[in-house]
Amino acid sequence: MPAQFRDYYETLGVSKTGSADEIKSAFRKLARKHHPDLAKDKKAAEEKFKEINEAYEVLSDPEKRKKYDEYGSNWQNAGAGNGFRSGGNGGASPFGSGMGGGAGYGGGDASDFHFGGTGYSDFFEQFFGTRRGRGYSGGGGGVDFEETPQRGRDVEADILVTLEEVLQGATRQISFRKGNSPQTQTYTVKIPKGVREGQRIRLAGQGGEGEKRGEAGDLYLRVKLQQHPDFSFDGADILHEVDVPAWQAVLGGELTIPTPDGRAKIKMPAGTQNGRKFRIPGRGLPEKNGSRGDFYAVVEIAIPESLSPEQKALWEQLAALG
Repeated sequence: MPAQFRDYYETLGVSKTGSADEIKSAFRKLARKHHPDLAKDKKAAEEKFKEINEAYEVLSDPEKRKKYDEYGSNWQNAGAGNGFRSGGNGGASPFGSGMGGGAGYGGGDASDFHFGGTGYSDFFEQFFGTRRGRGYSGGGGGVDFEETPQRGRDVEADILVTLEEVLQGATRQISFRKGNSPQTQTYTVKIPKGVREGQRIRLAGQGGEGEKRGEAGDLYLRVKLQQHPDFSFDGADILHEVDVPAWQAVLGGELTIPTPDGRAKIKMPAGTQNGRKFRIPGRGLPEKNGSRGDFYAVVEIAIPESLSPEQKALWEQLAALG
């Protein structure tokens, strides 16, 4: 069944001409409002938070945004006349062989994989999701394939992992259906503590079917870290941008900041410059050796966009003193 188109601009409440900063600001505002940790109805908040995350993942990535803008609600017909192969859902991959519903497996069979439990919508899965890996894709090239067993394609799909799952580890129920098969297979997938962006989780023998009694390929779930309204990640380190009024950066003071382990306080010296990092050791992501990375509060000095007459007069006094 074709997936329903998702308007990511509408989800974030921004225009199609919105800048990267406007998109980022809209995401942060909505993500904080609907974060499951702050909501009374956690289940509803989780679904809304996933929608916001998905929209931001696409619109904050220049390449994905360009492709999304190019095809829009006509995404299923994007491949017409361009040599793209349609999958079992009747659609076509706008990105060529190996992406979305157009992925082929085994002896040139145009089947595809339909996933559940990865954290993404059906629309995202079909538009940006499944990729083919190496393996058999049909005969040719003067090689005799008549009796030689041919291994099936490896298949790769994204799985969205939350910060909590990275910190604690988790298990996830993943379901998938191959091509037009009515049978849905469900597997319990272990998400290891400390998993990283781009790391792959392997399901042996769950990829494309082999030919001539050849073994099946493997299915790989590629980890994508869920965007967080307050934190970004750099390897095992966590970064948090903290807005500091200009006067406080000049005078110094105490800052209270959120971390994954609760709120923390740091002392900011007078004359703190924009971009300065304050390190809290051991509050980052888990490492393989059992330790954790570090947490960094990154100062972003906030300059007022508008001033009252009294404030303007005071700034002018400071300018005269300088």
